[in-house]
Amino acid sequence: MAERPLSPHVTVYKWAYTMTLSILHRISGIALFLVLIGLIVWLTAAAMGAGAYARAMTIVDSLPAQLLIALSLLALCFHFCNGLRHLAWDIGWGFERAQARRSAIIVIMATLLAAGVALYLLHAGAT
Repeated sequence: MAERPLSPHVTVYKWAYTMTLSILHRISGIALFLVLIGLIVWLTAAAMGAGAYARAMTIVDSLPAQLLIALSLLALCFHFCNGLRHLAWDIGWGFERAQARRSAIIVIMATLLAAGVALYLLHAGAT
């Protein structure tokens, strides 16, 4: 069997913003899957009774967990916004360089705005 050529790798291409957002999209998808496991553990604790839920809430109320929740909201907002961008590409919109740059900026701004609003509402409801 003849040696098949390797497909181009990250080191072959000149780094671009589209590569960054694509890689972050994949990373955020994996992170959201891991967060889902934590959410399932928390819901299971809630279903097991008041004692298990109280123990779970001591972990959820800790600073590291709160930071993880904030990062999870950021990942969720980014994955959603960038997913919409990918859906637009799937139907053939936004492939031109200027359009791709504009949509990248829109994704970043929408992500920050949506995550900021979600975090504000999350903490405003807690007080």
